Amino acid sequence: MTTRAEGYSRAMASETRQSIIAVVDDDPRVLQALDLLLTSANYEVMQFDSATALLLNGCVRVIDCLISDIGMPRIDGLALLRKARAIRPGLPVIFISGRANAIDRVTGVAPDGCRFFTKPFDGEALLEAVSEAIRRPVRPAAS
Repeated sequence: MTTRAEGYSRAMASETRQSIIAVVDDDPRVLQALDLLLTSANYEVMQFDSATALLLNGCVRVIDCLISDIGMPRIDGLALLRKARAIRPGLPVIFISGRANAIDRVTGVAPDGCRFFTKPFDGEALLEAVSEAIRRPVRPAAS
């Protein structure tokens, strides 16, 4: 299932375009809450109920930041990070999870620059993390 992602056409990046945030979570309530939060801060939001849906959409090359749940069926957040960064090295990723132990497990193996939030999270802190992630220059992959 995709909501705002349906019919998305790849626009040429410009200085004035809204930043595009992809949100991946298998809980529709979390998708709705993040959509409201991020659109209120003037971000364009693409929602996906699975990592597979995001990857099949082909939008990884155009999004500015990825927010993903860690614990999802089939492809979890860490596997999604690896697949997304294979397509787009340096893509900013913010992980969310309802389980602190999932965050502890991923923190040690996630690349530098990933941020982590436990549900329920502070909306203002998440918006600041998104803003910071988008402003940070993307580093090319190590060879």
